[in-house]
Amino acid sequence: MELIDECVHCGFCLPACPTYQLWGEEMDSPRGRIYLMKLGCEGHACWSSAYVAHFDRCLGCMACITACPSGVRYDRLIEATRAQIERHYRRTLSDRLFRRLLFETFPYPRRLRWLAVPLWFYRASGLRALLRASGLMGLLPARLRAMEELLPPLRFGDAFARTAEVVPALGQRRARVGLLLGCVQRIFFSETNRATARVLAAEGCEVVAPVEQGCCGALLVHAGREREARAFARRLIDLFERAAVDAIIVNAAGCGSNVKEYAWLLRDDPEYANRAQRFAAKCRDLSEFLVELGPRATRHALPLRVAYHDACHLRHAQGIADAPRALLAQIPELELAEIPEGTVCCGSAGIYNLVEPHTAQRLGERKARNVLATGAQIVVASNPGCILQIGSSLQALGQRLPVVHLADVLDASLRKDGGLFRERAC
Repeated sequence: MELIDECVHCGFCLPACPTYQLWGEEMDSPRGRIYLMKLGCEGHACWSSAYVAHFDRCLGCMACITACPSGVRYDRLIEATRAQIERHYRRTLSDRLFRRLLFETFPYPRRLRWLAVPLWFYRASGLRALLRASGLMGLLPARLRAMEELLPPLRFGDAFARTAEVVPALGQRRARVGLLLGCVQRIFFSETNRATARVLAAEGCEVVAPVEQGCCGALLVHAGREREARAFARRLIDLFERAAVDAIIVNAAGCGSNVKEYAWLLRDDPEYANRAQRFAAKCRDLSEFLVELGPRATRHALPLRVAYHDACHLRHAQGIADAPRALLAQIPELELAEIPEGTVCCGSAGIYNLVEPHTAQRLGERKARNVLATGAQIVVASNPGCILQIGSSLQALGQRLPVVHLADVLDASLRKDGGLFRERAC
């Protein structure tokens, strides 16, 4: 109740909230949802589908945190509420089965790796194009259609590619850092992880990426599955304590916001509470760390107009907006374009674009149109979910604008390898 009582119901959060922007419904705004939370705590609400739907429709984008003058920790409130929902509300059978599919697949890289094989075949064999042309895709439930539309481009070897466990620093060593490999990131964006390691090494960092690391628990904690998230957090803490690193680098915004909150997640664990605090203090987003470290390697020209997309869990949850722009500004001949309504969520939001596909589609189209208005040749983001969502939304509009990770752009500049981006932008 203490966190709830910090809200003074001023309404500054309303225009910042994507779902309120879409529908103008008070109970689909942060202020309205906090009111519903209070009713629940006071025993005046029942766990009905209508009550739960208001919380399910929240993207968890945390734009309200940026807008709130009172410093209300809406992130902790919505996560605690979703945990209560998971304890007390029984979802429909189809919803339970779909969520089980997601939560028993996405947090497990080994399972994802083997799932990637038939997905690669589905795209490479032409089966995907055939099914789309036949119109049969329209017969699938909306959630399964959303999954199909978000499938990333995948080469067969990518799913089994590994980031080296230790990448030595180039030149004099400035730091020894750990690299969080992620789950979806590790399988579907493995080259981005290797690019991240190369950029860090070029800046004088010895990079340690333990192959046995698992999920950080971000998707689980954001969905209210606290017990599983805590188990993942403990294993990750154990692993990186043994690695003895100066900092832990994260290149996925959702993961970064989660690991920085490990002290809160494990606050009641007598064995891990202090260890979680020390772990969280070492966690840095890639852009945040590189700006703190300062540039040493030579940047080479990338003559491109780039639109930078603010991932919600980077800008709002972690409060990082200037660092990525500062890094892009260091690249000669790169022109940075700001996206209109740049702080509004693209609709990805972890698994939101899968469990709430219609709302996510509207937000994705809105984001895609704003991207196109910049006249940019490529889009840069710092979160794999955003990359997939924006790419899919652009394709739905008939546009094939490349959407790439910040690490890939930095790596291309350091290696004098901008040809790939220029080719994609043609």
